[in-house]
Amino acid sequence: MGLISEVLLLPFAPVRGTSWVIQQVVREAERIYYDPATVRAELSRLEEQLGAGEITEEEFDLMEDELLDRLDIAMRRSAGTDDGTAR
Repeated sequence: MGLISEVLLLPFAPVRGTSWVIQQVVREAERIYYDPATVRAELSRLEEQLGAGEITEEEFDLMEDELLDRLDIAMRRSAGTDDGTAR
């Protein structure tokens, strides 16, 4: 492979560069999305919305379940026991 493959694949360098950038953006977005501090802050805001009457108990339960699932995934990721895929 080596030099010959690099020369032949040179026209695709912009695509490979763009792909790398997209991968980095996705990784950072996932890091923020699954950050335990972010999830806890969202849970706090959710409780405030329930207390203020902005959402119903059913809406709260549904959104809380989603956030707790995210928190569970985040904790497993930080413990190194998750492969990064959602359930």
